[in-house]
Amino acid sequence: MDGCCFHRSDAEETMAWAETVDTLLASKDGLAAFRTFLKSEFSEENVEFWLACEDFKKTKSSTKIASKAQKIYSDFIQANAPKEINIDFHTRTHISQNISEPTLSCFDDAQRLIYSLMAKDSFPRFLRSEVYKELVKKRQTGNQKRWLPFV
Repeated sequence: MDGCCFHRSDAEETMAWAETVDTLLASKDGLAAFRTFLKSEFSEENVEFWLACEDFKKTKSSTKIASKAQKIYSDFIQANAPKEINIDFHTRTHISQNISEPTLSCFDDAQRLIYSLMAKDSFPRFLRSEVYKELVKKRQTGNQKRWLPFV
């Protein structure tokens, strides 16, 4: 037997992504599939920003906090940024005013907005997408073949 009984099969894990956006984002394969889907919709900057914020919040060194904050700001927040995210004027202005002395929570409001946008908008579309349906189908068929030698 190649796996322990406590691990989810590929098919079960793929279907579990539908439970919450958190389950999806916590799975390496789920995240990869979601990013592929967002690329197809030209909105992968949302998940990239969310991941950058998650990484930023774990930063320990104060010099790294400043440089990472500046990079997130120039990549995602400032006007005409290469991966500009869709946030309201108030949130963008607030970040712009505080970026010179960034804290680990300086992107929290923007991250919450983007998370909410992904959870309410992109995530349900992902679950209805062919990308997701194909993955579930592929993994279900793969599992059947593994357990049923006569198939």
